[in-house]
Amino acid sequence: MHRREFLQNSLAVGSAAMSWMVLAPMGARAAERDLVEVTLEARPYRYPAASGARFTGLAYNGRVPGPLLRVRYGQTFRARYLNRTGGASTIHWHGMILPNDMDGVPYVTQPPVPDGGEFTYTFKPDPPGFRWYHSHVGDQEALGLFGAFLVEDPRDPHADVEAVLVLHDVPDMRSFREALAGKSTATMNRPPGLNFNGMHALPAAHAMGAMGAMGGMGDRSHRGAMARSMTSMPMGDELSYLSHCVSGEAYPHTRPILVKVGQTVRLRILNASPTLTHYVRLAGHRLRVTHSDGNPMPRAVTVDALRIGVAERYDAWFEVTRPGAWLLTSLMGDTRDHRQSILIRTPDAANRVPEVPAPSLEGAQLFTYRLAGVGTPLPPDAHDPYGWANVRKTLLLGGGKPGHRHWTIDGTIWPHTPKIDVRHGDRVLIHFKNPTDMDHPMHLHGHVFELVEQSGLRLHYPLPKDTTLVPAGGTSTWRFLADSPPGRWVLHCHDVIHMMDGMMTEVDYVPA
Repeated sequence: MHRREFLQNSLAVGSAAMSWMVLAPMGARAAERDLVEVTLEARPYRYPAASGARFTGLAYNGRVPGPLLRVRYGQTFRARYLNRTGGASTIHWHGMILPNDMDGVPYVTQPPVPDGGEFTYTFKPDPPGFRWYHSHVGDQEALGLFGAFLVEDPRDPHADVEAVLVLHDVPDMRSFREALAGKSTATMNRPPGLNFNGMHALPAAHAMGAMGAMGGMGDRSHRGAMARSMTSMPMGDELSYLSHCVSGEAYPHTRPILVKVGQTVRLRILNASPTLTHYVRLAGHRLRVTHSDGNPMPRAVTVDALRIGVAERYDAWFEVTRPGAWLLTSLMGDTRDHRQSILIRTPDAANRVPEVPAPSLEGAQLFTYRLAGVGTPLPPDAHDPYGWANVRKTLLLGGGKPGHRHWTIDGTIWPHTPKIDVRHGDRVLIHFKNPTDMDHPMHLHGHVFELVEQSGLRLHYPLPKDTTLVPAGGTSTWRFLADSPPGRWVLHCHDVIHMMDGMMTEVDYVPA
């Protein structure tokens, strides 16, 4: 394709593909179209200095993240994909319920697109909300093949300012290869003030006494997991990172979001990291969380900080009540590292030193599934506490032990993992057990499920999601109706190392 033709095709999509994170209202002409067409070309890409890293990876349309795709719910979307990566590639449309042959999983839903080849994806994006797209081949997502996808919901409440923020981390590829072999010496990156698996903030003035309380928290291996996590010892599959970015840039090069006193701000935040859970805090404000993975939650919750697992998305709101300048920051284990920050300020605060969020999460109200869903202990004699289901499956997540590179489901690795057969109309309950030392962000393609339980707590308000963190040493339970288009839908850990090392299976629709 000639450069002029490529540029014409890219420009022809109008407001469907955008390069900046602050959203302007969708124009009436764009909203009235029946068909939205885009061209996405993937090719090698040298990260700019603003990313804070010297790194050659891959990019869609010459930018990382790729262009923000934006359609109105009900429109048909068509993407012409041009693969110039140097190897095979596909695009997965994460969080979408779509025809199975459009899902973008190589050798499962489609043959991979060869280098120099092209493929056209056509579907009606469903459901509305904040979705994203990325390669599903090898390490291509980690190299930069990902982007945000917003399906506008006409029922959404109004916000004066809307912004899409993509948190992503630039990997050290030598460390990446070592992690795949289980030989990485990188340590876990986690801000202070968390419990052993990072799922809860420690109470105020409690962090120093946490280790002394381990005696009542389970067996020796469980306490060992806490000790390893809290001391940030190498786990063998952790990655070292060259930089930490927001929408392609590292602070202070990130472009600020300008707001005015009295405005309501909506932040749509995606964690596109290969492996890291992010903990996001906005100085001087609390965040009201309304959507999980693009789906409206049964009840909004207001928190001091937002925990976002790999591949999760959250919509968080706040009110501008006074003039000033504030950093929105993903907190790091190195509390001096503010690279993954963005400045939010009023027009009169251009020269003001911004307020910085507290570096520790100790004493903070942290977003958790338990908080959002109002988790209560299951009674010991509970019978079918999550409702009737005719398909039930328990999956044991394992692996990651010293000297063993593979991450497993029921002791086996993909493609030999046990599959879950369903028929259209089945009610399905999947229960995860995770005795490992790490949280696992488990993702199911082609469905929105309800998270109904975590570590023995039944959620009174089940959370609609497509990805959840299954906690180290804990459990999670999903509930869904098998009413997606027929086909093979993969279920996997979205930590790229764990997925590539075998932690993947399928939910397969079989004939009635």
